[in-house]
Amino acid sequence: MDVWADISVKRIAAGVLDVSYLDFGPADGSPAILLHGFPYDARACAAAAEILAARGMRCIVPFLRGYGPTRFLNTATPRSGQQAALGADLLALMDALAIPQAVLGGYDWGGRAACIVAALWPDRTRGLVSCGTGYNIQNIAASGNPAAPEQEARFWYQYYFHSERGRAGLAQNRHALCQLIWRLWSPSWAFGQATYDLSAAAFDNADFVEVVIHSYRHRYGLVPGDPAVEAIEQRLAALPRISVPSIVLQGQDDGVDPPGIADRDALHFTGSYRRQVVPGVGHNFPQEAPEVFAEAVLALA
Repeated sequence: MDVWADISVKRIAAGVLDVSYLDFGPADGSPAILLHGFPYDARACAAAAEILAARGMRCIVPFLRGYGPTRFLNTATPRSGQQAALGADLLALMDALAIPQAVLGGYDWGGRAACIVAALWPDRTRGLVSCGTGYNIQNIAASGNPAAPEQEARFWYQYYFHSERGRAGLAQNRHALCQLIWRLWSPSWAFGQATYDLSAAAFDNADFVEVVIHSYRHRYGLVPGDPAVEAIEQRLAALPRISVPSIVLQGQDDGVDPPGIADRDALHFTGSYRRQVVPGVGHNFPQEAPEVFAEAVLALA
């Protein structure tokens, strides 16, 4: 069953985007913004948002740039997928919705946006729930340093996207490619075809390919970024620490970013912090374990 069947998509101009989002719970509830990653969509956070709304919270669940019905306002705006752009989008959405402060929760691209706002604008962040990579700010200066061979193999899709063959492959085979990624990254999640198809429709956005390709090239320093967010990118290059109360959730079965025994993220957090590794959960944490994700958000509300 599609839990969004009775919830209409809202739209608002925010920064360079016409953002499509869903709004769960009472308008005067304590706000949370829940953010999806690649290659997923806002449905990843639907079940958690339902839980939180039932507990009195207001949950904003946007489609990120390049996904679903979210659109760029200007054809001249670079279709950037860089980290600074994602952070700027989240801040602009908060401003447009007149949300002075919220709990921010997400994973993958969405977790990166949440970490950036938490690090650079802590006054806007009541708390942070970061799934997968806990400190999800890219160290682009060190991106040329090779990882362990096992991790390099898991990053095959990133290197594929560095080539024009990869761009063409994503454009031509986006649904099959992204479904393969779902299976590889969440090997213990028995999602059905209908579940995948509901989210895969978001990949038909006209900007999806360009935003994705730019994201995976920029993080390695292979292409320039959007000059409009260069000041943010420069601040991120210093790897700023995160001072807000934070919870890191990691799926033990994450097929692309498996958690290690040692917590290498903790040193980047200076406020209250805890890490939880959950068995039987893969990369798409909010959709695979919505109750655990929702409880972490509630703990920081």
